[in-house]
Amino acid sequence: MNKAENHDAYIEAAPEQFRAMLDRLRAQLAQALPDAEEVVKYDMPGFQIGDTVIAGYAAFSKQCGLYVDPGAIAAHADKIASLKLKATKTGVTFSASKPIPDELVEKLALRSRREKSL
Repeated sequence: MNKAENHDAYIEAAPEQFRAMLDRLRAQLAQALPDAEEVVKYDMPGFQIGDTVIAGYAAFSKQCGLYVDPGAIAAHADKIASLKLKATKTGVTFSASKPIPDELVEKLALRSRREKSL
């Protein structure tokens, strides 16, 4: 994907099958982190408080990812595994056929904020 200057441009440039899911993810993160500023860092849209990025998201050719503090992933590892979603130290990947549940997005965002002491 090309370098995007804002969340709208990033979502518009994403693969078509992921755009609605990215719009929803953006709205969920904005609701969970109402005092966070929308930013684009490292070519990825995210939500920042002060100088700290709390959560970010990305689209790839076959999947999307939600990126948060490693402590948030660790705290919800059992739930992520039970949903059969793939996780790395800092992210959860999902697809249009197996989206990330709203409840998990909120929990990961809030825990990421707590882990960063904000």
